[in-house]
Amino acid sequence: MLGVNPAQLDDRRELLARLEQYYDAVPRSGARAEDFGPLTLFVREGQGWPFYARPALGRSGEVTAGDVARVRARQRELGIPESFEWVAETTPALRAAAEEAGLTVHEHPLMAIGPDAPVPALPEMPAGMELRTVGPGDPVLPSAVAVPHLAFADPGTGVGVAGTAELREAVRGLAGDGSVEHVAARVVAGLTVVAAAVEDGVALCAGQHQPVGAVSEIVGVGTLPAARRRGLGLAVTAALLADARSRGAGTVFLSAGDEDVARIYARLGFRRVATALIAEPAA
Repeated sequence: MLGVNPAQLDDRRELLARLEQYYDAVPRSGARAEDFGPLTLFVREGQGWPFYARPALGRSGEVTAGDVARVRARQRELGIPESFEWVAETTPALRAAAEEAGLTVHEHPLMAIGPDAPVPALPEMPAGMELRTVGPGDPVLPSAVAVPHLAFADPGTGVGVAGTAELREAVRGLAGDGSVEHVAARVVAGLTVVAAAVEDGVALCAGQHQPVGAVSEIVGVGTLPAARRRGLGLAVTAALLADARSRGAGTVFLSAGDEDVARIYARLGFRRVATALIAEPAA
């Protein structure tokens, strides 16, 4: 390819291979893996976000629409979301197979920051706001678990309606379902780190990173819709990045919701390296 540095191509291939190893490893701490030939279905055991199917590590042969249909049938049998996730550049044929099987495919910028990039300074927080990691016994943890659910229910970067009253209701909804205890146990085990922007003892923005060896993914960063446009998502992401680096993660990556969100992450030094794809039934 004219104008492309072969060393850069090799670095990118190595990075994407490293991410494939990570994608296969990280669900196994909280899910069982079911083998469907070129696909692996991860089925969550216990509380937390449901998992998905993805290309099997070290697979041989392309994924077909029939393979996708078999996994979808198993997902319906289990009563879990019919969801598939993969990297477009690593498994390019899966998109056509998923669409032939009747799924809708969504694209998300896949961004990473390598070990040579400097860790940015933590942004200055608004008055009365504290940025911190959240331990298993922290009274902020329930709101840190709840607030991303409200954020993802109202996607985008614009200021929304849901505020602290809705957040309190969401926290009450978590009582007794085990999800807060599940996150706390993962924090204790070193599988998850939670960071939050806290005001008056409540997390208005929170997210997590999940280290596996020298790689960690930042996931679930969400701001209470009514508290958007205050730089809280950027601050929480910066705190998670700094914590991941402190734990020896040379490669830190994430998937941005859209190009607008990707531009925010780029301010911290993240660069687009590929395209993350999610396939699911049409709404």
